[in-house]
Amino acid sequence: MERRYQYLIEIFWSDEDEGFIAIAPDLPGCSAFGDTPQNAAKEMEHAMASWLEACKNMNRPYPDATAKPQQIAA
Repeated sequence: MERRYQYLIEIFWSDEDEGFIAIAPDLPGCSAFGDTPQNAAKEMEHAMASWLEACKNMNRPYPDATAKPQQIAA
């Protein structure tokens, strides 16, 4: 059975880039840009897939997720 990984992403506004930046703290150097938070998240999906594919191609283990998913009641 293939193990599924869930990584926290953080999305924030960047005045310098004039857009939203998405990062995954557990995946060093993995980031994405979007003109909306939703676009940044979608681009981040592609960036994370590429990052993890590179790990696989180099026979490196995937990093463990340090942040656990949380559910927030509103």
